[in-house]
Amino acid sequence: MSINHPNFGQLADDRVIIFDTTLRDGEQSPGFSMNLAEKLRMAEALAELGVDVMEAGFPIASPGDFESVRAIAETIKGPVICGLARTGRADILRAAEAVAPAERKRIHIFLSTSPLHMKYKLRMEPDEVLQLAIDSVRLARQHTDDVEWSAEDGSRTEPDFLCRCVEAAIREGATTINIPDTVGYALPADMHRIFTMLRERVPGAEKVIFSTHNHNDLGLAVANTLAAVAAGARQIECTINGIGERAGNAALEEVVMAIRTRPDAVPCKPAIVTEHILRTSKLLSSITGFDVQPNKAIVGRNAFAHESGIHQDGVLKNAATYEIMTPESVGWSKSSLVMGKHSGRAAFRDKLRALGYGEVGDNQLNDAFRRFKDLADRKKVVYDEDIAALVEDEGRDHDRIRFVSLDVRAGSKAPPRAELELEVDGQVTQSDATGDGPVDAAFHAIQAIFPHEAKLLLYSVGAVTEGTDAQARVTVRLEENGKMVDGQGADTDTLVASVRAYVHALNKLLVKRARTEPAALSA
Repeated sequence: MSINHPNFGQLADDRVIIFDTTLRDGEQSPGFSMNLAEKLRMAEALAELGVDVMEAGFPIASPGDFESVRAIAETIKGPVICGLARTGRADILRAAEAVAPAERKRIHIFLSTSPLHMKYKLRMEPDEVLQLAIDSVRLARQHTDDVEWSAEDGSRTEPDFLCRCVEAAIREGATTINIPDTVGYALPADMHRIFTMLRERVPGAEKVIFSTHNHNDLGLAVANTLAAVAAGARQIECTINGIGERAGNAALEEVVMAIRTRPDAVPCKPAIVTEHILRTSKLLSSITGFDVQPNKAIVGRNAFAHESGIHQDGVLKNAATYEIMTPESVGWSKSSLVMGKHSGRAAFRDKLRALGYGEVGDNQLNDAFRRFKDLADRKKVVYDEDIAALVEDEGRDHDRIRFVSLDVRAGSKAPPRAELELEVDGQVTQSDATGDGPVDAAFHAIQAIFPHEAKLLLYSVGAVTEGTDAQARVTVRLEENGKMVDGQGADTDTLVASVRAYVHALNKLLVKRARTEPAALSA
């Protein structure tokens, strides 16, 4: 069975389309907002990674979302650029306008179809929902020949009604039909049953691509995705590092490498350049300030680490004894370069490439190299983790507020006092403040320079490496009017790392202030 698709031509039976929604569903995660420059950087990396479809955002959500989708449509070549829309006319027209400049474009419409969502969220009867599906696809087809239709909460939708909606969407010209497990409720057997049913029962099913979009609330997003593919789905919706609403989405790196590693069980071919997976993962961590956990599959720092003596012996004799894929296949590489205070800029750049960061911009490189040299003067050994922390700390474009300097006096004889300099919108401002401790004093100084109403919900300190000279990595969580963000900072001085983390979080909060999320955004 091959499908003739407007953006993919005659799709081979074994071809699977990778639909990346890092910039849309992923960005809906608390604290994961990106500004325009960061979205463009991420979009370029996703294009280099080889994703087939890039869901660039939700254009009607805010002017910023519209501008970012429009900019990506104008500049990114290769992937299909997709904009999300609800069924309303304004949503669809806004999405059409945003993706219009793209060489290959798509409008993605979603509509709740489960009894629970229709009754309490939409407050509509099934026949009204069915008519909305018909009208929205018909309107979208007037603006592009590639329309995706999603049945939100599809895994909890009554089978007969799901078939009716899918049939109507196909009849009106939808080219991709997506069945999301919106709340991560399904088991793999459920997903296999749903896609098998749709392909067998719905007239015209052979004319469209079926897509699967799975959330990870029960930790089953990847398993559910593979079950859907086994039942005939040929588009996988996923995100880098599995980011997304609540517990996240199916992780692109895990799905792709499962398919690549087990062609006997999943005989499909994605077009992903797997050697770029690690660098893309690290870029996202750098932009958002959220590291992946050490034991994360594929991209966690322990993914290819072996501590057990038995395992080490086996790997030394034959790596395949305990490694089902090579580290190099996803972008990890072994480097013989030892970094220290005598290392030059070229060696530093090579080390960044070896760590999976790809090409780093000159400004980011210069800032990170300057801090590396300063760190090398203070530490006997500069570990890879130290360098990664520096790059991630400098690789942020949230630049309305920047750290300049900090001087703290603390002890038991007088109240702690912090003297702080920050650059705000290009102007350096100084303040000093006291507090219950040196960290509290530093945060009061930030408040004095940049007044705000955000509440501090979390302050956490960890070490990047071992030893008393290790860099501290600080996480700060701020909340303002229901908007929550996390910021991170690293430095051998815990107080400096604390201020960097707070400033990072504050900058992300400023981005959030500009966003006005529309009601009923999900899918």
